[in-house]
Amino acid sequence: MELITFDPKNITNSKNKTKSMRRLCFLMVLCFAFSCACFAQANYKKPALENSGSWSMIMVPDIQNYVKWSRNKPILDLMMTWIEDNIDSLNIKMVVGVGDLVENNEKITTDYDGDQSTQQQWATASAAFSKLDGKTAYIAATGNHDYSIDRQGRRTSHYADFFDADRNHINKKMLVQNTRNEAGQPTVENAAYEMKNMQGKDYLFMTVEYGPRDSVLTWAKKVAAMEQYKSHRVVLITHNYLNTKDEHTSGKINWLFWEPYNVNNMIQKSAKIEMPKANNGLQIWEKLVQPASNIEMVLCGHISGEGYRKDKNVKGRSVHQILFDAQSMGGGHRDGNGGDGWLRIFEFFPDGQTVKVKTFSPLFGISPTTRTHAWKTDQRNEYEIKFD
Repeated sequence: MELITFDPKNITNSKNKTKSMRRLCFLMVLCFAFSCACFAQANYKKPALENSGSWSMIMVPDIQNYVKWSRNKPILDLMMTWIEDNIDSLNIKMVVGVGDLVENNEKITTDYDGDQSTQQQWATASAAFSKLDGKTAYIAATGNHDYSIDRQGRRTSHYADFFDADRNHINKKMLVQNTRNEAGQPTVENAAYEMKNMQGKDYLFMTVEYGPRDSVLTWAKKVAAMEQYKSHRVVLITHNYLNTKDEHTSGKINWLFWEPYNVNNMIQKSAKIEMPKANNGLQIWEKLVQPASNIEMVLCGHISGEGYRKDKNVKGRSVHQILFDAQSMGGGHRDGNGGDGWLRIFEFFPDGQTVKVKTFSPLFGISPTTRTHAWKTDQRNEYEIKFD
């Protein structure tokens, strides 16, 4: 039998080797973590113009889920502050909101679908856009949630109480056309803004209400056809136009009458009521966009997700139609954070034809911890289009 003896020096050496190995492993983990962090940060690119001669337009998707919960309002504030901070670096000339500025136009009680009253919601939306007053132009379109209807489907809204023609002097200078809302009042719910000599091209940004009435489409068609705008590139902004299958929306335009009862923390709703003389996306295309010779881009929200299609108008010119609505991102319609802060950046290149579309979140971009998630780079969220 072999006699095994223990040498205390060997035990000490063994302990030292173990400690050394632990230190080495710890250092390797630290190095790996540091290299991953550096790699992640190295991959992050701060939003910037690809061409120094470009200008930008920012698309703000439906904001209803930011304004209806007190907890979500800071994210909207961050988004609009980011736009404000980047007006110069991105040469932002226009900011476009595609509707649903609020969740409910007639709510004074709280329920499972938000803790902010109608007054608070409109005030939050207004304050968010007010950050841009005197700094850049913006359009705040109306969505279905921005209206109340009666039993006959006639609409009213607090929109004009918070978004008027005089609040932003840059908008005021550009405002060239408007028509009346359903109550017969002149507002900027349906309006046109002229932007001259953008890389040698004149633009007309036009907004029409959710489910625009026939009279509104007639007004918009006449404006686009005016001699003074025949050479302009018209960008149309409306709420309900395209779905996530890249199809024009169809079917009846309807909305809800809110019953004056709160049952088990739920405000009661009527059956959907049809809104007379209102038009869906396909009808907007057929009655306004396709017959026009100069409407070359349509922007919309309403349906959560992304969409894009290109069609030819009556003159054979391409019309780029874009849906972007992030309201269900970031946890969903009721329990989420409102939409993860997503925005669309449109860079209009100096050639007057190329536009680069990118999707960015200032919420994710603000921290090195989350910057790897700050860009959506799939083909539905980052792409290039060309005007004819």
